[in-house]
Parts: sequence; C-alpha cells; structure tokens
Amino acid sequence: MAQFTEEEKIYRRVETRFSKGIVKYGLIEEGDKILVGLSGGKDSLALLELLGRRSKILKPRFSVVTVYIAMTNIPYQSDVEYLKSYAESFGVPFVYSETSFDESTDTRKSRCFLCSWNRRKALFAVAKEQGCNKIALGHHMDDILETLLMNQVFQGAFSTMPPKLVMRKFDMTVIRPMCLIPEADLIALAEVRNFKKQKKNCPFETQSHRSEMKKVLRLFEEMNPEARYSLWGSMNNIQSELLPDENI
Repeated sequence: MAQFTEEEKIYRRVETRFSKGIVKYGLIEEGDKILVGLSGGKDSLALLELLGRRSKILKPRFSVVTVYIAMTNIPYQSDVEYLKSYAESFGVPFVYSETSFDESTDTRKSRCFLCSWNRRKALFAVAKEQGCNKIALGHHMDDILETLLMNQVFQGAFSTMPPKLVMRKFDMTVIRPMCLIPEADLIALAEVRNFKKQKKNCPFETQSHRSEMKKVLRLFEEMNPEARYSLWGSMNNIQSELLPDENI
C-alpha cells in the first residue's frame, strides 16, 4: 500500500475538493481559455498550480494564462520575478499589467471599493486582450460563506459570490474553482509548499468587514463543527413557504 507524505496528503485533499467543485458546477469546458488573477497570496498561488496541473489532463482540453495587476498607488510589494517563474513552472504564460485609481472621481465609494473595482476592470481588459473566455478567481469556501453572511447583515440580501457567473454584458464567465475548499486546507498547502509571502501594506484594509465576519464564522463552528456545511446547504434549501411573503 502506497505511503503518502504529509505534503502529498494535503495536496490530494485540496485537489479532490477542487475537482469536485469543477465537476459539480460545470466550471471548465472544452476549448476554454482561462485567465487567473495572480495576487501573490496563498489562494491565487494555489489556484494557479491547481489549474496549471489540470490543464495537462486530456479532457476537457483548456489553456491557462495568468496576470499580475499592479495598483501603482497602493504600497503592495510583490516579487514579480518569483510570480513569473512560479507560473512558468506549470507551463502557464505570465502577463504583467499596471493600473491605478483616483478616489476624487467618486467620493460616494470607499477607497477599498474603488481599488477593487479598478483591479477588476483591468482584469477584464487583460482577459479580452489574451482571448480568454473565462476568468478564474481564488475565492475559497470561507470567502463565499463570509460574503453570504455580510450580504445578509449589511445588504439585507440572501446572496453571495457564486461558483460560476455568466456575464453576458461582457461576454465573459467568472469561475471560482476553489469554492469547495476550506481556507484551512489552503493555509496548510501554503505551509508545505513554502509559498513566498508578499509584502502587503494596504492603507484601506481596516475598512473591510471581512476580518470581523471571519470571527463570526469561527464562532458558528464552535457552536456546531458542521456549521460551514449547513450554511452552504442552506443556499440550496430555501423554504420560501416558511419566510415572510411580501406580496400579502
């Protein structure tokens, strides 16, 4: 019987959930060209490896290209050569792109929102330039559940970031292939892979509610170790007859 190292066990666990998400939500199809947004964080590095390796499997045939988008007015220092060599180690072409934002153009939006919005615009632009039909983002299960809770608390909406979002207006599909992978597994993978940490010094990061929602999710899991799976299941178990009917 084969004996696996701890690193192999962690990767197999991550890759199994990765494959399950792709198949369950139909994220990859024959002939896809997928752009991966590479920030240098553990999530995007893991996503690049997972997609890079999977692209070598015969069916469905698809290709991958990755981009690092530098926000020139944010002091986020990444080792671009490290990211480039990492991408190329999986046979994935690397693209470097720069953008920025001017907060005076829209004082109604937070700087965090404007930064994120402009990164996303640049991502779509590069996807078009590279002839991609899909953009893969590194959101994991925790990200999706935290967004579900934040939207309920702050927006009064039962919604989140879906594993697959067809954006017909832009002729582009956004996929989240790591949707079924808990963040804890990606942290473990980053440790055994010894991912190089990038220097992050975002002056707007404290404006986000996400760090607080992470604590809420952990609190739920203290009450019920299966809480994350119950929350995930609730998105497909909406019992409308037991909810207020606004049409009455």
